[in-house]
Amino acid sequence: MAERNELVITRVFDAPRKLVFKVWSEAAHLAEWWGPPGSAIEIKKLEFRPDGAFHYRMSIPDRGEIWGLFVYREIVESERIVFVSSFCDKDGNIILSPFFKVWPLEILNTITLVEQGGKTTMTLRGGPINATEEELEAYESMIGSMQQGFGGTFDRLDTYLAKI
Repeated sequence: MAERNELVITRVFDAPRKLVFKVWSEAAHLAEWWGPPGSAIEIKKLEFRPDGAFHYRMSIPDRGEIWGLFVYREIVESERIVFVSSFCDKDGNIILSPFFKVWPLEILNTITLVEQGGKTTMTLRGGPINATEEELEAYESMIGSMQQGFGGTFDRLDTYLAKI
């Protein structure tokens, strides 16, 4: 059950978890599916290891471009990826959201992968850390919208997995 201010999304992919993990861990794969439909991403850096970073620029139709940053906390091969995501500038410095007046600077995300019968159940759990009450409320108010946005991203992942 989701806690207050927690985004939870579960998807089943028709792919082994080793492959699902791989497309989260390699730049060439992430560039093909990360982001909402219609977006394109340029990866500035991917250091897929604890304390490593994924720094990228995303171009989004009708929204321009944004920079994003993941800082990895924990990686368990083919099982779990834990990272803090933030908006950032081109140099990787964390910045305020370009979309919202009030938004948490850091979101702690955990991706878990469970394989059964050749299919992988992926669960994303995410929530603000080091946030004010106002930022927590803003995040909670957008959970439905984020579920929809991640739904489009994970649709792209599903299509990509079917091709490789």
